[in-house]
Amino acid sequence: MLIAGLIFAGLAAAVHVYIWVLESLLWTSPRTRAVFGTSEEEAATTKVLAFNQGFYNLFLALVTAAGIVACALCWIAVGSALVLAGIGSMVLAAAVLLISSPDKVRAALVQGVLPAIGIVLLVLHVTR
Repeated sequence: MLIAGLIFAGLAAAVHVYIWVLESLLWTSPRTRAVFGTSEEEAATTKVLAFNQGFYNLFLALVTAAGIVACALCWIAVGSALVLAGIGSMVLAAAVLLISSPDKVRAALVQGVLPAIGIVLLVLHVTR
């Protein structure tokens, strides 16, 4: 279960790195605006906010990656704690998005399903 949980956590981290790229580096590009459904004016107005939000996503990915590395080095307790902190925050952020913007179900699922599966698998590993 540990390896499967770490794989899902790693995939979730990769998604969040991709979100960081979109929000922090490519926010005003036509393709990113299409992904987020924003106009050129909205993107220009919210660029600073998106830049900051993107880094939150990157930091969640980095905490998760650090936990995966720690697990690979056989520091299972520390690694699991870091991974669970990272992917737990991802799931909570997805829940906030879903609750605050019910029309963004797809986006909430994209950012929340992989880490939720990772949580289940890691908890099953820890509790067995």
